[in-house]
Order: sequence, then C-alpha cells, then structure tokens
Amino acid sequence: MYTVRVESHFSAAHKLRGYRGRCEALHGHNWRVEVEIRSAKLNTIGMVCDFKEIKKKLASILKELDHAYLNRIPYFKKHNPTSEKIAEFIYYKLKKRISNKDPALHKVSVWETDTSCAVFEKDA
Repeated sequence: MYTVRVESHFSAAHKLRGYRGRCEALHGHNWRVEVEIRSAKLNTIGMVCDFKEIKKKLASILKELDHAYLNRIPYFKKHNPTSEKIAEFIYYKLKKRISNKDPALHKVSVWETDTSCAVFEKDA
C-alpha cells in the first residue's frame, strides 16, 4: 500500500457550544490540515497521484474556512466546530472531489495547535 500526504493550513475563529472553559469564548486558531491518499498501485509514471491536484482540491475547500467565523458556516450551525468536526467536514467535501476508485482518500487530520490533532477516517 502506498500513501501520499499533502498539508495546508487556514486561519479561522470559532467558539465551542456546550464547552465549559476558555474555548466557549470566541477565539481563533491557525489550523494545519493533512490529507492522506492511499493506493495499492502506482500509475503509469510511478505515482499514487499528483500532489498538485490534491493540493488544488484541498485549497478550494479551505478557502471556505479561511478567515471565517466557523460558527456562521451552515454546516457548523448544526455541528459544533470542534477540530474533529472540521476534519470530518473537510473529509466529505474532499471525498466528493476525488474518485471513489484507487487511489482513495484515507484520512484528514486537523491540527489545532502544534501538539493537538484530531483525525477523521471513514471506516472501511
């Protein structure tokens, strides 16, 4: 199995509903996003996929989140804008832009800080 990873980032504000502590107040992060694509085989030139294409697809999703107040985005009006739900949001948006065939989207990791990360991967 081969795995490729691409990384990007976005900055945004949010507040956590139902949370007791400092994160219930409006605050922001510089999130780092990592996407993993997996494949059992390589294409004819020896690659899983073109990094540039995955970065382009990811950038189109992160543009919606960058410098936004996440709680105002329709998805996060229904779902608390935790790092876990942000990872899930990005996963399903990206999944729509990547073929369901090989190679396949494996997981999305969202780093809220340098030491705190949430990961979403769909069960096989």
